[in-house]
Amino acid sequence: MIRSTLSKFQKAFFSLPSSSKDLIRTLDFSRGINSMRRLERKIVLITGASAGIGEACAKEFAAAGSNLILTARRVDRLERLKSDLSKKYPQVRIHTLQLDVRDKTNVDKLVPGLPSEFKEVDILVNNAGLVIGLDKINDVTDDAIDTMIDTNVKGLIYVTRAILPGMKERQRGHIINIGSVSGTQVYPGGGIYCASKHAVNAISRTLLLELVDTPIRVTEINPGMVETEFSIVRFKGDKEKAGKVYQGFNPLTGEDIAETIIFAASRPDHVNIAGMFLQEIII
Repeated sequence: MIRSTLSKFQKAFFSLPSSSKDLIRTLDFSRGINSMRRLERKIVLITGASAGIGEACAKEFAAAGSNLILTARRVDRLERLKSDLSKKYPQVRIHTLQLDVRDKTNVDKLVPGLPSEFKEVDILVNNAGLVIGLDKINDVTDDAIDTMIDTNVKGLIYVTRAILPGMKERQRGHIINIGSVSGTQVYPGGGIYCASKHAVNAISRTLLLELVDTPIRVTEINPGMVETEFSIVRFKGDKEKAGKVYQGFNPLTGEDIAETIIFAASRPDHVNIAGMFLQEIII
C-alpha cells in the first residue's frame, strides 16, 4: 500500500513542469535549513570529543552554527579539531577542555571554570564511554570493571549533575545520552559493558520522568556496531583483532550517529525524541 502510494507520487512529481518541481525541491530544502537554524549559536558541550562519535558530533554541530565546548582526555586532538573547525567555520566559537569524566573533582570545576560566554550550556552530549576486552564476568579484572563503570555510568552522572542545575534555572536545555543496543541486550564477554549501558538506559528514562514538568528534553541514542576507535580501545590497540569485529557487517560510522543526534537536537522545542535505535546492516 505505502509502496504503491509512493510510486503514484513519484509519477505525479516527474510529470510536473520543471518550474513546479524546482519549487517543491526548494521548499523541501528550506525546511531542512530552517531546522538547522534552530541550532545556530546554541552552546553544545560534548564529552569524549577527540575521536569517533564525539568528533563527528563536533563537526556536525559546527556546520549547524553551534558554539562548542569540546572535552576529552586527549587535549592535543581537541586542539587539532578546534583548529580545523575554526578555519572552516570562523563564526563558530570553540572552547576546548581536558576532562576525564571519571574525575569528579575536575567535573565539579567544569562549569565554574568555563569562560562567561560558554557557561549557559544548551545541549549536553554525554558521549564519553568505552569497553575493555571480552572477558567473562568471572575473569574480567577489577581495573577493567572500575574503568567501564566509572566512565560509562558515574562519569555520565557527574557531568549531567554539573550541567543540569543551570538548565533547570534557565528552563531550557537538552541532554543527549549515548547509550547502546547493549543497553537492552547482553552477550557473553560483555557483561560489565552491557550492565553499564543498561544503567545509561535507566538513567535516561528516569531523567525523562524527573524533568517531565520542565521544558528540558532528554534523548538516548542507542547505536549498534559503529566502526570507530571503540574496538581498537577494547583490544588495547590490536587493529587486526578490532577489524574482525565488523566482518560480515556494513557497520555504522560516527557520522551516521552524529547526523541522528543533530536531527534530535534540531526538532522544535515542543518535540522530544526520547530514544532512537540504530542498527548496522549485514552484508
